Amino acid sequence: MMEPVPMPDNRIADIAVIIPAYNEAATIRDLAQRCLALVQHVIVVDDGSTDGTAEQLRGLDLTLLRHTKNQGKAASLWAGMREARKWKIDGIATIDGDGQHLPEDIPRLLAQFRAAPGDIVIGSRLHEKANIPRARYNANRFANFWVAWAAGYPIIDSQSGFRIYPADLLERVNVAHQRKHCFVFESEILIEAGRAGIHSHPVPIAAIYLPSARASHFRPVVDIAHIVRMITWKLLKRGMYVGGLLRSLRKDRQS
Repeated sequence: MMEPVPMPDNRIADIAVIIPAYNEAATIRDLAQRCLALVQHVIVVDDGSTDGTAEQLRGLDLTLLRHTKNQGKAASLWAGMREARKWKIDGIATIDGDGQHLPEDIPRLLAQFRAAPGDIVIGSRLHEKANIPRARYNANRFANFWVAWAAGYPIIDSQSGFRIYPADLLERVNVAHQRKHCFVFESEILIEAGRAGIHSHPVPIAAIYLPSARASHFRPVVDIAHIVRMITWKLLKRGMYVGGLLRSLRKDRQS
């Protein structure tokens, strides 16, 4: 039986961290502990894991939500965000459960979040092109063009799951979160936020793709196709939003 882990009392209290997890038994405990060392409020959403992911969290002072069946990343993020709203917080951070993001970067993202209150902060990886698998890099660049066009401003890493959102964002935008929107959610929320006047700001982070890591749940071709289909429909409804395209190509907003 795992013993309770004591935590410091000077941790960040004005944000909550959400970790969506599907079969992340190999990484989830270490990741959760490192988040808890920094932040008081941590939520893990076990999305129907079959490898004992939830059992790895015994003894940790966090909130565990469990889906009996796998519902996809969008549903996990949605559930975690709704749960986080129970606390008096300013922001909601999201971090992937597979260990490709460093929890120790949370203070850096938080500093940018506090400098641009009301906006979104994204941990941006694409500056480390050499460390990113070529197919993932090209798919992300392709998605960036479309997401930025629909959002109406430049975005340099639209597919990073390491972010901080304003805590009340879900009350201000309407984003689908059913299973078929699994990896569409994080693109659509940037678009809908952009339409509401909420922009994102990049903070450079390391691009970590460990050879020993489990295979990604993200399918570059299929999931990018779903994202582009969602965006195409949004653009068609706005007459192709030429103004958004022109603003998205500006180089003075993000780099």
